[in-house]
Amino acid sequence: MTEFLVKHFVKDPEAITDHRVRTAYGSLTGGVGICLNLLLFLTKLLVGFIAHSVSVMADAFNNLSDAASSIISFVGVRLADKPADEEHPFGHGRIEYISAFIVAFLVVQVGFMLLKSAIGKILHPEDLQVSFLSLVILLISIGGKLWLSAFNEKLGRRIDSKVMLATAADARSDVLATSATVLSLLVFRFFGLNIDGVIGLIVSLLVLKAGYEIAKDTLEPLIGERMDPELCSEIRDFVRSYPDVLGTHDLIVHNYGPQKYIGSIHVEVDSHMTLEDSHILMDRIEDDAKEKLGILLVTHADPLDIHDPETASVRAIVDETIREEQDGNISAHDLRLVHGASGINAVFDLVLPWNYGEEQTRALILRIRKRVKEKDSKLNCIITPEHGFGG
Repeated sequence: MTEFLVKHFVKDPEAITDHRVRTAYGSLTGGVGICLNLLLFLTKLLVGFIAHSVSVMADAFNNLSDAASSIISFVGVRLADKPADEEHPFGHGRIEYISAFIVAFLVVQVGFMLLKSAIGKILHPEDLQVSFLSLVILLISIGGKLWLSAFNEKLGRRIDSKVMLATAADARSDVLATSATVLSLLVFRFFGLNIDGVIGLIVSLLVLKAGYEIAKDTLEPLIGERMDPELCSEIRDFVRSYPDVLGTHDLIVHNYGPQKYIGSIHVEVDSHMTLEDSHILMDRIEDDAKEKLGILLVTHADPLDIHDPETASVRAIVDETIREEQDGNISAHDLRLVHGASGINAVFDLVLPWNYGEEQTRALILRIRKRVKEKDSKLNCIITPEHGFGG
């Protein structure tokens, strides 16, 4: 069914990097979600009134909120597709994250509403009327929600859409909630125990948990999360593939919406390369990154003196000293030598993991300075600590 819908409603579905194709995927999932959830809401509301079941009616209103969520998803994906303008030069892609957060807010709001109703039912229980029709309707609802969850999950991962993945998570919580409702009706039918309020309480907690997890996942890219290590490795490998590039460091990547990245990277080149040649190389890397990776990449050329034996010797000493720390997450770059009357200053940046505190960093720098000095008494290390921003 999923591929059938994609085939008929998404033109050129394999071109997922095309913003028009992404919008078509979002419109498809939003439209399907609206229709299915409205149908489930009306059906469950009717069954709930007939059965006098607060858990069934609570489940119905949960489906209504899901319909609203699908509307927000539908609108959000289309707004996120708006092109860049003077006020938003990097586009409107982050609207999709905001839409997903609104979905999370609606889910949490419904959770609190269900919690209030469940507590009322626990304090003032009412007899349930169990019918074969109500059970059939709820089982159909479970099947529909399972399909909707898989539908949004599959397409959301295909185009890397936070709001579609949020909708999938919401649908999964509905499956659990409705399954719990069926359980309460069956327990009352066969054992005469009214656990409707307790089940309603469980449902509310499940919905609140789903809302929290959706909010957490969608806020991360808005706050500024660590980039995908695979993406960062891809960018580094791409830049290092150029014959005149000796190495890279200080990669920073910003996310402005799904598959919309802007980054900067320092590119190490031979210091004997002319300024004009290095500028031509940087331009070529930036143009190719935009065409082949779809990333707006700003490059900065860092000259390395690879022909000076003294610089190479000091670099070897520094690298050996860092390896002695037995922490593969520590590295050095931008090494240069400054000769003075009292010796040679080895100036370089030291990249540290984020879990290094001030005291640990200070102690590490002192150790490196001492050990380098022991290996060559003329060397004085001038170290600037920093954290890596890339994955």
